[in-house]
Amino acid sequence: MAGDEQEGHIAGTGTPAGGGHGETSFPPFDPVNFTPILIWLSLSFGLLYLLMSKIALPRVESILHTRADKIAKDISEANAFRAQSEEAAAAHDKTLAGAKAKALALAQETRARLNAETEANRLALEAELNARLAASETQILAMKAAAMGNVEAIASEAAAAIVQRITGKPPDPMAIARAIATSKA
Repeated sequence: MAGDEQEGHIAGTGTPAGGGHGETSFPPFDPVNFTPILIWLSLSFGLLYLLMSKIALPRVESILHTRADKIAKDISEANAFRAQSEEAAAAHDKTLAGAKAKALALAQETRARLNAETEANRLALEAELNARLAASETQILAMKAAAMGNVEAIASEAAAAIVQRITGKPPDPMAIARAIATSKA
């Protein structure tokens, strides 16, 4: 700092030599600088316009077209896949409906076959049981007839034994037979 003071320069805030505030103007607003500023502005704008129109904007446009094409392609692929999935779902539903119909028909056929077999078995068993029942009834009637035939003989013998015991004389077989015949009627 000592060297600055020797040369006559003092560091600090001060006004430049040659005037106060009103004597100098802001350079962009200085009428003397309008022409060079306008020339540089025109050159800068023209160069920026050329760079943007020839380099930057075509790249951006190509990127936007590429993205739009990719999006359109993706959307068309998605629509194609959706159509395929809808067709597959319809085919699946059709197959499922066919399988349900076949299963229902098979179940009805099986039920009808089992009902027919059960009915046939029931009728065969019923016929067999009716035949056994008829044979048993015939056997019972035969045994009853045999037992009834024996009952008359037993009743005759018992009556003869009772009469002989009470009276002490042998009974008349004809009188015992008439008494048994009257008791049946």
